[in-house]
Amino acid sequence: QVQLVESGGGLVQAGGSLRLSCAASGRTFSNYAMGWFRQAPGKEREFVAGMRWSGGSTRYADSVKGRFTISTDNAKNTVILQMNSLKVEDTAVYYCAADVGWPSYDKREYDYWGQGTQVTVSS
Repeated sequence: QVQLVESGGGLVQAGGSLRLSCAASGRTFSNYAMGWFRQAPGKEREFVAGMRWSGGSTRYADSVKGRFTISTDNAKNTVILQMNSLKVEDTAVYYCAADVGWPSYDKREYDYWGQGTQVTVSS
């Protein structure tokens, strides 16, 4: 059974940084796409970043390009989202997601989801 557990959220001032982690368990993820999504109050869940667990095919939403970096730590079976130069509009619950295949922008393509971690950026 696939389990995804996010951590690392919190409160940070605009311009600051946070590092989110997603601990993945339950199977071998080498053939999986891993994605980060976010959902702000009253808004749809939106794609943030994605990549193949084995590396490559990295994708970012235009709103986070140059500020966020997705990566994997194979030794810890963890997906990381490094977030720099945070803005107030980055405030949301951030979710980790997994699916067999290639990273998609479409949340409907992902079969497995974590419970989310809150990120709040203050002005």
